[in-house]
Amino acid sequence: MPTDTTTTTLAVVGTGTGVGKTVVTAGLTGRLRDAGVDALAVKPCQSGHPPDDDAAFVRAACEDPDAAVCPQYLEPALAPRVAAERDDVDLSYETVRDDAASALAGAGDVGLLEGIGGLRVPLAGDREVVDLVADLADAAVVVARSGLGTLNHSALTVDALRAVDVPVTGVVLNDHADDTVAERTNPRELERMTGVAVHTLPHLAVDDDPTAAVAGVREHLDANVYPQDGSFSN
Repeated sequence: MPTDTTTTTLAVVGTGTGVGKTVVTAGLTGRLRDAGVDALAVKPCQSGHPPDDDAAFVRAACEDPDAAVCPQYLEPALAPRVAAERDDVDLSYETVRDDAASALAGAGDVGLLEGIGGLRVPLAGDREVVDLVADLADAAVVVARSGLGTLNHSALTVDALRAVDVPVTGVVLNDHADDTVAERTNPRELERMTGVAVHTLPHLAVDDDPTAAVAGVREHLDANVYPQDGSFSN
């Protein structure tokens, strides 16, 4: 667990790649900043750059160039450890951890640590994303797909966080359309399986307007998901 007590750090982790972590990170960061909380999103390592740049999306969504940072960029769209190896980049876990910790320490009230793929993604050396979350985060919110297949992935992710003593503030089922039986029953079933509050976030047209992430989080996510005034409300 983190040793710095001046900044509350919420990890936004996913059940995999492309589930909506960046949209939720952007929305939470913008919502907090709009409420007067000194919040900063930190993407510890970005692979697939260019074109992928999650920190840039957060800055656009918040309409603020100071809303997000990323200390490390890698070109191959692969797990960071693999991407660094292919590009002959010397990437150590200690460097990733310390750079992210330094950025979070400057966040002020709340730091949002955005994950990279899922928790078991190789990060650097023999360490994985879950190790970084365990070292730096006070709590985590899990972002997952809404439809068929999400129960197993989501419950295992919650279990993995609990195994490293990271409290889970909630699960966000992203792109929720309520069109299928699975989508309609998954929230209640996942709450039964995990004992964690499950929230749904509808499809947000962020490709056309990144600020839709902030408006969507403000409208649809309960405040218990994220820390307010430097502490978690639940």
